[in-house]
Amino acid sequence: MQADDQLLAPIKQFLHVETPQAWVDKAKLVENQSALLVDHMICELKAAQTAMLLVRRYAVDKQSGDALMAWLTPYNDFVYRKQGDWKTLARNSLSKKIVVKENTAYGQNLIDKMVLLIKEELHHFYQVVEIMQARDITFDFVGSSRYARELLKHVTTHEPDTLIDKLICSAYIEARSCERFAKIAPHLDPVLNKFYLSLLRSEARHYQDYLSLAEQIAGKDISERIQFFGKLEGELISSYDDDFKFHSGCPI
Repeated sequence: MQADDQLLAPIKQFLHVETPQAWVDKAKLVENQSALLVDHMICELKAAQTAMLLVRRYAVDKQSGDALMAWLTPYNDFVYRKQGDWKTLARNSLSKKIVVKENTAYGQNLIDKMVLLIKEELHHFYQVVEIMQARDITFDFVGSSRYARELLKHVTTHEPDTLIDKLICSAYIEARSCERFAKIAPHLDPVLNKFYLSLLRSEARHYQDYLSLAEQIAGKDISERIQFFGKLEGELISSYDDDFKFHSGCPI
């Protein structure tokens, strides 16, 4: 199976640089695919956590926030506490209707987009775990990569610019994920090839959702800020990195 070039075209235009061939060469090695799957699992959970935190902080009442937290708890327990049966995660769902906070102009749009994103990221998380279980892949604690950490270091500290910057950063993370799935899929076995290509459409929509939310909330031209984070993201992807992860830079 091959990636959809039409789907990828806007993502390639949005990103400032392509993934270095050196990263692809390392990622396609059979001996590195277990580490990549473990990090992919963590990335899916972190993506859901990020979206959940944005909704809890900016868009919902306390009861709704608590329900969102309860939704993610079994996944956090499985990864960080090694508790629970992974098979039960397939039946885990949001327990109540999410209520928008009063006097929040963008609240409902943020909820609609982020709750759908969380559902999809948690489904992808389960799919990765399913593949890992089939391949007898175990995992220990996985530290964070410099990638997201360095991007978020540059987030403005006053609202609403803080939220806008976080949304832009998330747009780049989702776009890079999509680009990397497409880059490595042709080099992988049929199961992983099919799986990674199946993720492209949702990842492409996620980056667009984050970007459109940032533009809506800003209510002004934010192209300069988008370019700022795009340049930074490109530098992190292109520069040498001694830690091999899904969003790591060029292998040393």
